[in-house]
Amino acid sequence: MTTVERDQTIEEKLKYDYSNAIIPFLPEEVDDFETEATRFKRGEVPVETFTPYRLIRGVYGQRQPDVHMVRVKIPLGSLTADALDALGVVAKEFVALQKGHVTTRENIQFHFVPLDLAADVMRILGPVGLTSREACGNTMRNVTGCPEAGVAQDEPFYVSPYAAAYVRWFVRHPLTTSLPRKFKTAFASCARDCVATAIHDLGFIPQIVTDEKGVARKGFRMVTGGGTAIMPRIAMTLFDFVPVEEYLKVSEAVVRIFHRCDELRKNRARARLKFYVDRIGIDAFRQEVEEELKKPWARKSFDPTPLSAIPDEEQDVPPLPIPSENSHHSDPEFQAWLGTNVRAQKQPGYNVVWVKLPLGDIRANQFPVLARIARTYAGGRACITNEQNLAFRWVPDGYLHDAWQELKQVSLGEPGAHQITDVVACPGTDSCKLGITSSMGVASAIRETLAEMGIQDPLVKALHVKVSGCPNGCGQHHIANIGFHGAASKGDGRNQVPSYEVFLAGHYGDGAMAGIGKRLKAKVPAKRVPRLVREFIGHYQAHRQEDEPFNAFVERVGLQPFEEIASRHSPPGPLTRENIATYIDWGKTVLYKVERGEGECAV
Repeated sequence: MTTVERDQTIEEKLKYDYSNAIIPFLPEEVDDFETEATRFKRGEVPVETFTPYRLIRGVYGQRQPDVHMVRVKIPLGSLTADALDALGVVAKEFVALQKGHVTTRENIQFHFVPLDLAADVMRILGPVGLTSREACGNTMRNVTGCPEAGVAQDEPFYVSPYAAAYVRWFVRHPLTTSLPRKFKTAFASCARDCVATAIHDLGFIPQIVTDEKGVARKGFRMVTGGGTAIMPRIAMTLFDFVPVEEYLKVSEAVVRIFHRCDELRKNRARARLKFYVDRIGIDAFRQEVEEELKKPWARKSFDPTPLSAIPDEEQDVPPLPIPSENSHHSDPEFQAWLGTNVRAQKQPGYNVVWVKLPLGDIRANQFPVLARIARTYAGGRACITNEQNLAFRWVPDGYLHDAWQELKQVSLGEPGAHQITDVVACPGTDSCKLGITSSMGVASAIRETLAEMGIQDPLVKALHVKVSGCPNGCGQHHIANIGFHGAASKGDGRNQVPSYEVFLAGHYGDGAMAGIGKRLKAKVPAKRVPRLVREFIGHYQAHRQEDEPFNAFVERVGLQPFEEIASRHSPPGPLTRENIATYIDWGKTVLYKVERGEGECAV
């Protein structure tokens, strides 16, 4: 039988133990990986065989030889305190830079891990419910979720059990380890759609619809065909409403169509689902899905209930202290943090606390503190987010000051979560083979510039800045108000200049479908990007109408004023002693030259 014909049932999925994790950890898989890695190092397995095998196990090659990135899937961003402790052990004992990196896909990545030690990392993480299974390669990648699921003021219903069932249904599925390319999914929860479902292969927006009999039914608006990188596309509505009893079946129909799409397998660079949906149109794709649903495989049960069990967080929450003491803490720094990093839950007296992780990094010494805060103030749990931050839920009013003080002790008490200083960045040339520029370096410099500006303007504070080290968009720069992706431009003679393409007026998380930013024509040298951001903000403040948001301003005045600003910074100038910094990337000490290897995303 072919891969497509090997149908799975819910009963077969129930052979796994889901009591400790959304994705069950299988020790025998790690034993197998260790055996194959040893055989590969002995020369017994060719690289073209071992590489895709390694990627499905979440071990990704870096631009540096003999070390790898281990990508840990955090389904829906959900972590336990025990998991945070284990992640801290990995960062301390196995990672040269002693840190983990939170990604926009709600993974945690550990870089510079020798292949010999990857299995040890997996064994430390497995018992606390974490796995790297299918975190890389042409697989169903990590499923992202809203960190406010279950506590948001405006959610139609609690989405996480259905998202967990989706994860469990498709992990280790016969179809999803041999797709034409990677497949990304997001489940929204609140009306803001902070997870940007529109840039995913498949996105779910919850809603309750009353049928003709007057019965309220839970379900999802399903969108498909979104993605960034080359040819960014916003997902289109596949079905306005799919009841929860059928969303797994409809999802599998989409995956089956994608799996058998031979035209996509001919060119891995253009093999994402968005290319197929864009070519044939959403109406034709919807018709394909409807025809697929008539086939024999779709006759079995797809009731998600058996796969949807997750812990009841409310049973573990700390009791409300009496009385609440926050009103007695007048420290301006604490009050500023309260104003930006705390949001009241729909459950009275409890809050979501956002921890601003600079550029998504968590240091080895910070993991155990985060674990302790989770146990003491947040029911033993935390969430990481697609904005590279961390959130504690169920924090009582009266414990907010205590939690903030503990965060401050490890330099994580900074205000401004989800605001302009909360810059997002991918690793770029620090480790990625596909990186063109040091996205982490320029993002750090942008953060410093924004901090120096001391911005108080609420319309400017609300902006999002995101940076990717190449066009692939791991930093999700396409949907930022101000976004950048790495590029190389010509300099003096044969020399190259590290530069950035600029995108303006992208958006997400505002209750509408996410939108792709408009690209400027000029490329700007990397060392001038922070100054460019400063001038963009200054121009906006000087010429906007009263209470006019940035994106509305860009729409009204057009790109030309911003083109003119960027063009003033664009010419790199000659390579001289006074101007040599322009020819050197952030954090580097040698003249820039594109050194881009063959990435493994499409292997």
